[in-house]
Amino acid sequence: MNTALFLLRCVQLGISLADLDLLTIGMVDDMYIEQSNDEAKYPYKATQRDFDNF
Repeated sequence: MNTALFLLRCVQLGISLADLDLLTIGMVDDMYIEQSNDEAKYPYKATQRDFDNF
């Protein structure tokens, strides 16, 4: 990832320059990925029985 892409992701997430003092590049990447996952629709939701069988 280059600097321009990193700063673009920060703008998309609403992260200010002051906030960047408290975050790492990895944290910003994780936040961007999680934001993308928020819109995903899953056909099946795991239940306790599924976890017990795992």
